[in-house]
Amino acid sequence: MAELAPRGVLRVGDRIRFEGRNQQIIGLEGTALRLLSDEGDTSVVAAGCVMAAVDFEVLDRGAKAVLEKILPPFALVDALPPPVVEQARFWERHVVEVITGLPPDAEEGTVPRPEYDPAWRTLLEREAAKLAELAAAGQQMSRRTFLRMRRRYEAEGLWGLVDGRSRKPPAPVPGTGRTDERVVEAVTEALAGQTDLSTGDRRRLMLRAEQILAAKHGEEAVRLLPTRATFYRLVNSLAKNNESFGSATIRRQRALRPVGPFTPSMAARPGEIVQVDSTRLDVMAVLDDGVVARPELTIAVDVTTRTICAALLRPAGTKGVDAAVLLARMLVPEPMRPGWSQTLAMADSILPHQRLMAVDSRLEKAAAKPVIVPDTIVIDHGKVFVSDTFSSACSLLGISLQPARPRTPTDKAIVERTFASINSLFCQYVAGYTGSDVTRRGSDPASEAVWTLAQLQDLLDEWIICWQQRPHEGLRNPYMAGRTLSPNESYAVAVARAGYLPVALSAEDYIELLPAVWRAINDYGIKVNYRTYDSPELNRMRRQPSGVTGKQGLWEVHYDPYDVSRVWVRRSDSRRWIEVPWTHLPMVRAPFADFTWRHARQLLADQGRDDTSETAIAQVLANLLRKSGKPPAGSAQVMARTRAALEAPARPALPLAEADDSESEEPEEAPVAPFGVFNPLEEEGNPLW
Repeated sequence: MAELAPRGVLRVGDRIRFEGRNQQIIGLEGTALRLLSDEGDTSVVAAGCVMAAVDFEVLDRGAKAVLEKILPPFALVDALPPPVVEQARFWERHVVEVITGLPPDAEEGTVPRPEYDPAWRTLLEREAAKLAELAAAGQQMSRRTFLRMRRRYEAEGLWGLVDGRSRKPPAPVPGTGRTDERVVEAVTEALAGQTDLSTGDRRRLMLRAEQILAAKHGEEAVRLLPTRATFYRLVNSLAKNNESFGSATIRRQRALRPVGPFTPSMAARPGEIVQVDSTRLDVMAVLDDGVVARPELTIAVDVTTRTICAALLRPAGTKGVDAAVLLARMLVPEPMRPGWSQTLAMADSILPHQRLMAVDSRLEKAAAKPVIVPDTIVIDHGKVFVSDTFSSACSLLGISLQPARPRTPTDKAIVERTFASINSLFCQYVAGYTGSDVTRRGSDPASEAVWTLAQLQDLLDEWIICWQQRPHEGLRNPYMAGRTLSPNESYAVAVARAGYLPVALSAEDYIELLPAVWRAINDYGIKVNYRTYDSPELNRMRRQPSGVTGKQGLWEVHYDPYDVSRVWVRRSDSRRWIEVPWTHLPMVRAPFADFTWRHARQLLADQGRDDTSETAIAQVLANLLRKSGKPPAGSAQVMARTRAALEAPARPALPLAEADDSESEEPEEAPVAPFGVFNPLEEEGNPLW
């Protein structure tokens, strides 16, 4: 008999099943098979096409089972106990000698023993000789048993000779032993029900399992429960990492993971996907009303470059107008502030400054953070981002909104991870750091809080420019093997690859995105929330209708909720705007937010005074800003830089129609000592501030 055919090999003369017919291989031409059907038809078909057919099988050769099944599980053989493998090797030696005439470890040139020589003995004779040999050695075996063993070896190799007791598949639920499946099911259900409950012990879980068994299978099924010690061992086997008896927060977080494989957000060009979210900052700040609290941080992160497009701090309770302002700040250049190092300027960065300057001259004095115009913004279902204000602003700019799935933080994992980076690289070095949870919190972080909200925003804005130049582990390029890129480097590469050229918003466009109110222009000017705004440019518009009949002739007024020291009035004849300052601004001499104004009114009302008197409110407001801006000990350099930053416009101002020499006086220079340049190659533990 011919030797055992190599596994997975087709030869001339083999009969196969293909395309619903029995056919014989009558020729091999490279990778093509010449086939002869039982009806006498011949054809030439690619071997790959034949073997990929659904009905393909080998009909009359020992390799049939081999071709139909996958290769033997070699790794499972290695995992078996040594005595079991040794026994399988013992039988392999005898089976191979019967099939081929020689044992598997025979040296080259060895002649088969006469009783096993395939040239002189048939397979049945060789099997009979082997059975006699085994019987003489004390190994009694029937012909049928040896036949099954030989066929298993031809089909599965060494794995087919392994003792059947060792070949049993593992239990569906490891560690359950002989416990009844109904008990395992009840315990599994009870463990799943612990996700949203406060953490309890195993005794409570056992009572819950009893209730589930009784409800599903009757009271008699409760007797299936094992003893308490056995039950506890069963629970330890089924509970993953003891999550059900550990931290409830971690248990809920892990339950929010998606069931399927996690697929990260992918984008090929800047702005293709931008993720937006809000969270409490892990730093105590002194709010404008003097209260020490954790502010709320809202950021937008570009998926392609990991650029923090914009970041906004405000007291807890972010509103739709805040999200709209965040969107507006994403689309205008970040100006350099007084006291910032020149190394933070766009002109000294890796960004394609000259190319962008050719499109927008405002980038000449911009900081090293690119302007990214988003195509799609991923949001959660918070009321801030599903508000009409934010949706209208996105619709105006042609931006698509993509809501994340409820309670699925992995849908916007990049912005969530960026929050963690801000906490570890920025917050922990700021006075008043609270830690990520109460177990990591100091004894009294509120007493350490020294920075006002405006100062903290200024520090964060400067840190973001440093972040843009710091290598990011998630940014790599296949043509720069072994090197991590910074967000600015990734942006420069993406611009060259995708041809992306952003056009930043003009000052008029920026104002368009700000919240709007409709007011009349009277002799004294414009009244907004008990604040009076006036300008000589309003003279020809006083007591005149705007022409907008839908608003009863009122005028469109836009304001920045973070700087209500001025408003903008739309001209009736164009998209141009008139900038109108607050009449009591000399009393305050610093930008202030709308929520600070409301708190000043509340203080007056609490004192029993008139909270509609603009002068009284301005006096209280000035005192508030003076108290909250009181410099802490040892921080004169930061206060000087922050004060200078507050006196400078935070956003591009509108072009003035006429120059006014009376307002051209430069403010008194304050001594400035900027921070050191951030080294992106230093370890995380080296303090930035």
